[in-house]
Amino acid sequence: MSTYDDSFGSALKRGYLSLPSALRVILLLNVVIFLVQTLLFTFGAGALVNWVIGTFGFIPTWQTSLLQPWRLVTYMFLHGSVLHVAFNMLWLWWMGRPVEEQLGPRNFLVIYFGSGIGGALINLVFSPFFPATVTIGASGAVFGMMVAFAMLFPRVPIMLLFFPPIQARFLVAGLIAIDLLFISSGDNVARIVHLGGALWGYILVKLYWQGYHYDLWFEQWKQRFKSKKPAGSTRSASQGPGRPSMRKVTDAEIVEEYSQDELDRILDKISKSGYEGLTAEEKRLLFELSKKN
Repeated sequence: MSTYDDSFGSALKRGYLSLPSALRVILLLNVVIFLVQTLLFTFGAGALVNWVIGTFGFIPTWQTSLLQPWRLVTYMFLHGSVLHVAFNMLWLWWMGRPVEEQLGPRNFLVIYFGSGIGGALINLVFSPFFPATVTIGASGAVFGMMVAFAMLFPRVPIMLLFFPPIQARFLVAGLIAIDLLFISSGDNVARIVHLGGALWGYILVKLYWQGYHYDLWFEQWKQRFKSKKPAGSTRSASQGPGRPSMRKVTDAEIVEEYSQDELDRILDKISKSGYEGLTAEEKRLLFELSKKN
């Protein structure tokens, strides 16, 4: 029995560690937070759990959203039941992995959180027509990821219990249609958040296809952060105390020293191994050249 348990545990660990980095962290956070919620309920701390949901869940009112903006993110990590978290995480496991492997972790994170935040904001816009209840769960972000998967891999067959293989584009469209049909059913499901997340997933993937590569934004912020030096550190470490002051060379001046052959080499590398195959320096150079052009 112990051998079986060890082999199952090892297989589970290997499977988890083989997941892409961003997806791995999101799954872990959701599962751990739900387990903490469950343990608190089990040991009689339900009032504390209700306080956490009331404090970090999303409330679709303008005043709350403006004064407590963290709710737009934190609501995605809270779930109300085992089925709630299980279905969200399973869909994310199945469809999130190929999306992150195709687009990279940074683009994946922008689409995931952009869909979750966008779904909450859409819910806020339509809140006058629906009861303003506390919303929790990653469903909006997961719906955005499902739409991203259907756009990237539209004809991939999805196997569901009791159903023949269904192409991803038709399956995701069917799930969206169900939410549209039951949008006013009052079944305590945040269908507006689902639909808003799906809409933002579509928008963000379309923008990515049009050249808005979000990982370049991360690289820009990273370079700006690195370029900030603490006060009093204007002298280069390699500059001796007796040397005359040297002119500061900016990134733009460095870029100009690269030849067209270097740019062609980077573009050729992207065509062969994708953007994620570039080194950090190559990504920085490509970003600088894109600003100049």
